[in-house]
Amino acid sequence: MNPLFKEIRHSPLLWMLVFVPTVLVVEIIAPSAHTSLFVLAVLAIVPLAALLSHATESVAEKTGDAVGGLLNATLGNLTELIIALAALRAGEYMLVKASIAGAIVTNSLFMLGASFLLGGLRHRVQDYNRASGRLHAALLLMATIALLAPAAVADLNLAQGEAVSQKLSIGLAILLISAYALSLLFSLRTHKDLFVSANHDGKDAYGAWPTGLAVGTLIIVTILVALVSEIFVGSVQKAGETLGMSPAFVGFIVVALVGGAAEMAVAFSAARKNRLDMSVSIALGSASQIALFVAPVLVVLSYFIGPKPMDLLFWPGAVTMVMIATVTSCFITNSGRSAWFIGALLIFIYAIFAMTLYIVPPGVHAH
Repeated sequence: MNPLFKEIRHSPLLWMLVFVPTVLVVEIIAPSAHTSLFVLAVLAIVPLAALLSHATESVAEKTGDAVGGLLNATLGNLTELIIALAALRAGEYMLVKASIAGAIVTNSLFMLGASFLLGGLRHRVQDYNRASGRLHAALLLMATIALLAPAAVADLNLAQGEAVSQKLSIGLAILLISAYALSLLFSLRTHKDLFVSANHDGKDAYGAWPTGLAVGTLIIVTILVALVSEIFVGSVQKAGETLGMSPAFVGFIVVALVGGAAEMAVAFSAARKNRLDMSVSIALGSASQIALFVAPVLVVLSYFIGPKPMDLLFWPGAVTMVMIATVTSCFITNSGRSAWFIGALLIFIYAIFAMTLYIVPPGVHAH
């Protein structure tokens, strides 16, 4: 435990861990103070993300960047899955769908772009294995096509439109989960030699924790993030109204950014250390995992825990933004090289989406 305590003592960011018990206590004492709970929950997730960052890097040091990236994406998406499940139970389907679409766009544009920018500011040109980027971009493209199908059916105005949409959605969910399972088999077993990290100059400077401590920290921090996420999702709607944000904006931007805080901390740190393979694996791996695993699982679980089954019918703007983000990431990762300006361009595209959604929220028909 000494490396963990030493890390906390010497990192001012980790002193913010005091907000974790604070938000849990405030939730018990003043459960109706939604805006305060919202702010405290965000402040509590930040240091937890930093701890998750170091622990995941320590595990990745033993497993390699590809598996490390997959591990971090899975743990990071667990937070987003818990946030979505809480919204699903409450019947907040707009928030669920907005958080799914937002997470895909945030990871493939903002997280990837910020990684390119931060890494490029320290290293003039960075190389990475483009096979990994191509794989995840292809998976995202397939998932986006799956999101287009329910929208096409909705435009037909069938007599049993809702029932048809739900049947199509559950079928698509099964196909997407199957495709994701096959992608894991392809990248981690049958063709894993294609996804070896690009060679970099020098070794990393951080001190890796012992594996036992790193894994234990991952488990405990993930549980704490889940608890804080429950409080976050319970307060985010009311806080959003107070702050003048629509449910779509809250889900698409706020939930996606807070839910992905842990992954972003690791991706940005890896990019600064010239380990761009890990950053790309986390950013695009997380986006494809949400599209091919988290979203379909939520559709299946909605039959058991939701007020009614959820479909994969997203409002047209969301599908358009996901498609643009997918095509952009496909185009950007084709070269296997990056510089800071490429990252800046990706962030600008994300900012355009955020500004548009804030000023012109989707109408009530988007439910």
